[in-house]
Amino acid sequence: MDNITLNMEILQLEGLKVSPSFSVPAFILLLLIYISIMVTNICLVALIFMERSLHEPMYLLLCNMSINDVFGATTIIPPILTHVFTPVSRRYISYNECVIQAFCAHFHAGVAHTVITIMALDRYVAICSPLRYATIMTTSMVVKLSVSAWGVVFLLVVTVIGLSARLSRCRNSVYNPFCDNASLFKLSCENVLINHIYGLGTASVTMACSLGSVIVTYLRIAMVCLSSKNKTLNSKALQTCTTHLTVYIILLLSGNIIIILHRFPHLSEERKLASILFHVVPPSMNTVIYGLQIKAVRQKIMTSFNRKN
Repeated sequence: MDNITLNMEILQLEGLKVSPSFSVPAFILLLLIYISIMVTNICLVALIFMERSLHEPMYLLLCNMSINDVFGATTIIPPILTHVFTPVSRRYISYNECVIQAFCAHFHAGVAHTVITIMALDRYVAICSPLRYATIMTTSMVVKLSVSAWGVVFLLVVTVIGLSARLSRCRNSVYNPFCDNASLFKLSCENVLINHIYGLGTASVTMACSLGSVIVTYLRIAMVCLSSKNKTLNSKALQTCTTHLTVYIILLLSGNIIIILHRFPHLSEERKLASILFHVVPPSMNTVIYGLQIKAVRQKIMTSFNRKN
């Protein structure tokens, strides 16, 4: 009995099936992407904090996104890198580490949606009520919105993972590149209907809230721009809104591809790859999109670069 209990504490992680000939290229590519995510996001956060002219709500909210991207990438990519050269039969993870990794993976995904929702609200106030923007989007309000974005997701994910962690275990294999909530409750032979309902319900509500808020706010912004004859306002609104929508669409597509592939068991390897890309593509693209599209950030980057030269 003790041996069975001990074995249940060590899980076998299937991960991606990478052929030996592709192991080195896959490792190098993933490592370069991870370094790029870390450098670009940390530099962007440092730039915003050091430059007082960037201490505005939009850029402070952008810091939330960059910090979350660093957190999400660090949760997923380094463990995967350690398994690239390890045979499938020798890829192990302790149950406690699996629970922590599952929490971090879902926490990163949830915060990504809530932060983008708040950024949509910020753009709505800036474009539709420009005269009241300074009084509404104060530093205090930005802090409250940021804490809410992280706090609400924390409570939701703690509950989701807690429901799965309470289950007894009769299996010790994780058929995924990393641990997530589905990996945890699939280890049990108990009735997991509550886990399915709460997990799907939480994910659906989070995605519906973010999608609904983005659609409503941008429809309102479009109406304001169409009724306004101020070309400068329209140009600025188009630039910032296009940037935000591009980031949101990348996030939405990355997440929905995983959900769709879950419906096709024979595409398990494609689903594994898609689950990794969800924690790789948005973090690697966000800073590039914002850095190139937002004029103030682009100018500060060029000024800092020229100053060093």
